[in-house]
Amino acid sequence: MKLITEFVRLSGECTAEGTFRVVFRSLGKEFPRQVLEEACPNARTGKRLMRHRYGRIAMQTSFPSSPPHATEEERNRTFRKVAWRILPFATVVYIFAWLDRVNVGFAKLTMLSDLGWSDAVYGAGAGIFFWGYFLFEVPSNLLLQKIGAPKTIMRIALGWGVVSVLMAWCSQPWHFYVLRFLQGAFEAGLHPGLILYLTFWLPAHRRSKAIAVFMSASPIALLMGSPLAAYIMTSMDGVWGHADWQWLFIIEGIPSIILGLFAVFAMTAKPSDAKWLSADEKAQIAYELKQEAEASGEREHKLSQALRSRAVWILILTLFCIITGNATLSFYGPSLVTAAGIDDLKTVGWIMSGIFLFGWAGMMVNGWLSDRNRESRWHTACAAAIGATGLILAALAQNAGSSTGVIAALAISAAGTMGSIPVFWSLPPRFMSGTALAGGVAVINSIANLAGYFAPQFLGAIKTATGAYSTGLFIIAGVELIAVLLILLCIQADRESAPDGIATPGPAKSH
Repeated sequence: MKLITEFVRLSGECTAEGTFRVVFRSLGKEFPRQVLEEACPNARTGKRLMRHRYGRIAMQTSFPSSPPHATEEERNRTFRKVAWRILPFATVVYIFAWLDRVNVGFAKLTMLSDLGWSDAVYGAGAGIFFWGYFLFEVPSNLLLQKIGAPKTIMRIALGWGVVSVLMAWCSQPWHFYVLRFLQGAFEAGLHPGLILYLTFWLPAHRRSKAIAVFMSASPIALLMGSPLAAYIMTSMDGVWGHADWQWLFIIEGIPSIILGLFAVFAMTAKPSDAKWLSADEKAQIAYELKQEAEASGEREHKLSQALRSRAVWILILTLFCIITGNATLSFYGPSLVTAAGIDDLKTVGWIMSGIFLFGWAGMMVNGWLSDRNRESRWHTACAAAIGATGLILAALAQNAGSSTGVIAALAISAAGTMGSIPVFWSLPPRFMSGTALAGGVAVINSIANLAGYFAPQFLGAIKTATGAYSTGLFIIAGVELIAVLLILLCIQADRESAPDGIATPGPAKSH
């Protein structure tokens, strides 16, 4: 028996496909099942005995559901260690990216009157950011795959930080347009780059919560940034001959430059480069990533092929509709509150902080629910529907002259719209991998974020033409509801599951 057991152990070594097969002649006797347990004690149960027509017996079982000597709890501990190491810096960088992106919404409150600009000028300038984003996002993400995340994040943060500071010296509309375009060009690649970066470290069933954590930086930035912007603008106006909005750009731009210089020391490109991981921990990470790749089946690896996929364009249009609602909250939130009759800057700051607190809660709760239920389609669609409903209620409250109603409705919209975005990003890896995923995520994000150009410009034009925001809010809510229909009608339901608690997304098909 010992000889047979040793033969099984040596000849039945598990293959890369996760299967194990031993074939031998029975010699007139049935092969004892206990041999397999002794030879491969970590193998999963549910073995299948198959009799072949030539008197041979084959025994097949799955690959051990965990790497040798690693329990599920040990793997969980390893990934918690990874999360605590890579997420804090990514989150801080994303917070300052959002501060520098949307502080223009607060600067607008005094900047327009100081410079004599209209809402249409502001809307065009706020939105042109996304054309720079659109043009440079894919090259940035492809470059990240070649040179790594640390150097890419350094380049991005340094560039947008410098441009943010230069915004303080805008005096003509074309200054505003050029600098906003450059800010978008430099920041391009940050969001899809961080999404791609997480795929180097975390398998799909661990990514939704991680994405929710770093993407919660956007509501955190708005939550913290609103009262901070109000404080800077009320306390620094006139200091050294600069206006309040100028100080806002200067003070909030400098930390991004510092973070850029620090990025190459704070980030690790990939698990194999991590000196803070043991060999066993690296093996556990590699194991789960390999299991995900094998379970996902055939996916597009070439960017050119992915761009011809109907599913990818559905994802682009879906995110475009969601971002339309999100950009409205980010760029016109303070203006919507002031239009409801609240004029004090500090009060507006704290109100917006509370609204974006709901956005943060929506991200965290929906990300947690998605991972717990191993489902992303309905979680994205329902959250987007809540966001659209909030915008409709805000328009109705504006027409009724209810400031409380406007604030409550914006909080509902923030929770739903912002809560849908992290879970949405678990969908693209169903269809793409490798270079296609690196470029595809960037393409989806860059094209969809053009909504950030059209939404502020559209709402600004509607306000200039009608004197109110309500008509524009109704239309933008309708656009966000289109995202709900696209998800439910065009993206196939897919419940993610895998042995031993390892959930990996299958290749969903669109119909």
